[in-house]
Amino acid sequence: MTDRPPLPPFTRETAARKVQAAEDAWNTRDPHKVALAYSEDSVWRNRGTFVTGRAEIVGFLTAKWAREQEYALRKDLWAFDGNRIAVRFQYECRDDAGQWWRSYGNELWEFDEHGLMTRREASINDVPIEEKERRIHGPRPEAEHGRNSPLQ
Repeated sequence: MTDRPPLPPFTRETAARKVQAAEDAWNTRDPHKVALAYSEDSVWRNRGTFVTGRAEIVGFLTAKWAREQEYALRKDLWAFDGNRIAVRFQYECRDDAGQWWRSYGNELWEFDEHGLMTRREASINDVPIEEKERRIHGPRPEAEHGRNSPLQ
């Protein structure tokens, strides 16, 4: 099996790198690329949806990004311990009707010894916004890595 660094146990620096790598991958909106960060038998709870394994992750993300157009994400490290990381995040997207949304959420991540995520639990709330209220426009510039997102 190929390792996916950084590996647990995490330090503040390696946890922050893992979070930024996840943000960067999700902002590609490439379900196959994103799924490679998860173990073959990874389990997810995303809101009220339960997903198991890479194939289901790819299917879930494919459907998600078909609905959530112009998706752009920010993830911030919240806490870490051993092989676990807690993340808070925000993303913006628009739906088919043109309504913009900002989604706020928290994720709990657990990793195996190879640095693959074996468990992901996400709780997410959606807030309708006007296009002029958007503040997330594409991937985070490198100069802004490590900066926390504003609360609202």
